[in-house]
Amino acid sequence: MKKIVLAVALLTLLLAAGCGGNKAQEEKPLKKVSVILDWTPNTNHTGVYVAQKQGFYEEEGLDVDIVQPSEGGAAQLVASGQGDFGFSYQEEVTIARTRDIPVKALAAVIQHNTSGFASPAGKGIKSPKDFEGKKYGGWGSPAEEAMLKALMNQDQADFNKVEIINIGSADFLTSVSKDIDFAWIFKGWDGIQSELKGVPLNFIYLRDYNAALDFYTPVLIASEDTVKNNPELVAAFMKATARGYDYCIKDPEKAGQVLLDCVPELNRELVMASQQYLSKEYRADAPRWGEMSGERWKKYADWMYSQALIEKPLDYQEAYTNQFLPKE
Repeated sequence: MKKIVLAVALLTLLLAAGCGGNKAQEEKPLKKVSVILDWTPNTNHTGVYVAQKQGFYEEEGLDVDIVQPSEGGAAQLVASGQGDFGFSYQEEVTIARTRDIPVKALAAVIQHNTSGFASPAGKGIKSPKDFEGKKYGGWGSPAEEAMLKALMNQDQADFNKVEIINIGSADFLTSVSKDIDFAWIFKGWDGIQSELKGVPLNFIYLRDYNAALDFYTPVLIASEDTVKNNPELVAAFMKATARGYDYCIKDPEKAGQVLLDCVPELNRELVMASQQYLSKEYRADAPRWGEMSGERWKKYADWMYSQALIEKPLDYQEAYTNQFLPKE
């Protein structure tokens, strides 16, 4: 009798072990993937943090590592295979492709350009004409001068009357209180921070002065090699990422909390206010989050070429794709 009981117990253990072994064999290991940020973590990036923390990437078989930016920019790193995906912007992608750096935009993180030239209201800068005799704080990009010139020329103003000071990544509010009069900022971060600190701004949106300047910033990118040779990976990443941004759109408060949990050094009040603002901007009037327009890619590329910011015209239809965005 003892032998029978022992045999049954042993058989049960073997069967259990066999089931466990089959399950382990059936479960595929998660594929490690990296996404490189374009700046220190902020609400532009919340969707990928949500997708990571809520398990959306894991459901698609991905183990995603969110990487802080380094020297060289995301486009260079992604093109050279040092990252699978990255945050970039239309200008960088346009310049990269005209220099034969093979990257492609996969989605517009924010549907419209929310950047512009901002100044404390007390400085009286209400139009590009008012830039004359003022100090502009920038970071040394050729595009900055082109933007300033274009807006000032349109307003019959003299660009030579602007003093340009390189302030690098210095804090906007600190800079406009000491060294400069105005700067190019994003409404969803520095603009919101100014509101929270009780500093009313005059904000001149680029897109209000020229439709060509309603460019996509930021965008998510991958290398041409990844798009061509690993479309299943791109589709899985974009499916989960789109879920992350849709979550941000539907529940900005919970999304903001996810970002704060992941990056606790961020200011809570700023994150929550910025998240509320961007919840209406991520998708805006697009049919789905991430959708990009060929017309807008062409207009901005043509503008960049006219300003000598690129050396040759862009084959804009190859610069972006909507094919990996989930269907509505």
